[in-house]
Amino acid sequence: QVQPVESGGGSVQAGGSLRLSCAASGSTSRINAMGWYRQPPGKQRELVATISDGGSTNYADSVKGRFTISRDNAKNTVYLQMNSLKPEDTAVYYCNVQLHYLLTGSHYYWGQGTQVTVSA
Repeated sequence: QVQPVESGGGSVQAGGSLRLSCAASGSTSRINAMGWYRQPPGKQRELVATISDGGSTNYADSVKGRFTISRDNAKNTVYLQMNSLKPEDTAVYYCNVQLHYLLTGSHYYWGQGTQVTVSA
């Protein structure tokens, strides 16, 4: 198992920037992909960005060109740099960590979430 812990959320005006961090502890040698998801008020959780252990990235169309995901494998940490924030980016942001085991396959672990609020 791993325990992801997010940090870096907060309140910002539209056009501003925030950087989220998520540090994983536990069975970190099994970490494969890492990612960020978000849940806007009254809506379902949605993908924001993912990054593989090799560094390949994937973004939701709504954040392409504004958000950048990166990771530091030595620190078992994934980051989300968010620029040009919009009010519609307001959500609880969750870190997701994928572990892969040869016999049982992939297992996914969630952080507790961090609130991002963007005001107009």
